[in-house]
Amino acid sequence: MEGTSAPVVRRDPYEVLNVSRDSSDQEIKTAYRKLALKYHPDKNVGNPEASELFKEVAYSYNILADPDKRKQYDTAGFEALETEGMDMEIDLSNLGTVNTMFAALFSKLGVPIKTTISATVLEEALSGVVTVRPLRLGTSVTGKVEKQCAHFYGVTISDQQAQLGIVVRVVSAAQSKFKLLYFEHEANGGYGLALQEECEKTGKVTSAGMYFLHFQVYRMDSTVNALTMAKDPEAAFFKRLEGLQPCEVSELKAGTHIFAVYGDNFFKPATYTIEALCTETFESTTEKLKDIEGQILMKRNELRKFETEYQKALARFQEVTNRFIQEKQSVDELLKERDTIQSSFTVARTTNCCIASNGSCSSSSSSSKAPGDELNGESSVEDVVSDGKDKLAKKRWFNLNLNRSDKKAG
Repeated sequence: MEGTSAPVVRRDPYEVLNVSRDSSDQEIKTAYRKLALKYHPDKNVGNPEASELFKEVAYSYNILADPDKRKQYDTAGFEALETEGMDMEIDLSNLGTVNTMFAALFSKLGVPIKTTISATVLEEALSGVVTVRPLRLGTSVTGKVEKQCAHFYGVTISDQQAQLGIVVRVVSAAQSKFKLLYFEHEANGGYGLALQEECEKTGKVTSAGMYFLHFQVYRMDSTVNALTMAKDPEAAFFKRLEGLQPCEVSELKAGTHIFAVYGDNFFKPATYTIEALCTETFESTTEKLKDIEGQILMKRNELRKFETEYQKALARFQEVTNRFIQEKQSVDELLKERDTIQSSFTVARTTNCCIASNGSCSSSSSSSKAPGDELNGESSVEDVVSDGKDKLAKKRWFNLNLNRSDKKAG
């Protein structure tokens, strides 16, 4: 039909990534990395087909990399997924100056904007030609990284330290925008991207962290909340915990592990401080984090159930509110009608009716003396008496003066 747009036809995510339905998380991740590098916009400038394929690969990986979304898709296909929440990443290198300025403005206003990692950085890492700086456990390093560039760090851990747990955190006091990356060793000696964490504003700083503590740790995807807020502000609260995404790696083995800080500012370099630590002295803190992660997951399930109850109660409230408005309007109209009827019982209305019907009422009323006329008569007599008294008073005052003058003369 004219004026309507054709529905978007999406390919099977397994087909897009060229993996089977029983593929492991690692196999899906490997397939995604290869295709993402192949169709990355940096390597295919001016090729719109490659750009669309890159988006399709990212969309498919977004589904299959999340256990909940993958399960939903396997059960009921795309209909089970909220496509509005499947956000895409933008490539800053292809935005141009004007669009980059708009993206930076929206980011300053609090709109979360996901960006891709430069293909140059990924290819250099995959080729193993990057410079890796040592980062010892229990120490921190401060640096400044240019936009769309990365600083690589190697963290070496023992078996005991790996069992205790490792945490790597990055903080920017300047509130710079950055990504924290984790790379796995490839067979060719290079490094393949395995994890990435977007920085979040926490208080007066921006920060990101990776926690390898032998239990499932979740990260918060703020874009899900932002999209829900824009779509339905009232329901945004119930979707607040839907942005929780499980981290793909929950533990590390002994050896040297590669991390990187990627400059994600739109124009200027990103300043940061990165630190790595063993959780040996943070045992109680680790247990608290494990406990709070479990509580948050339980709360998310509770909110999903409570949302249904809330929607029913809200619908009932709206129904009752509408009836209240209708009943109030009905009462106002009844009272107004009663006032109109009562106001019809007046003398003026009866007199006018008589005059309109015949002249008898008019003649009789004119021949009879109105009560006001008698009052007018009485007031006239009083006025005459009052005038007489005033004249007498004036005369006596005059005579009094004359008498005094006569006496003086005598």
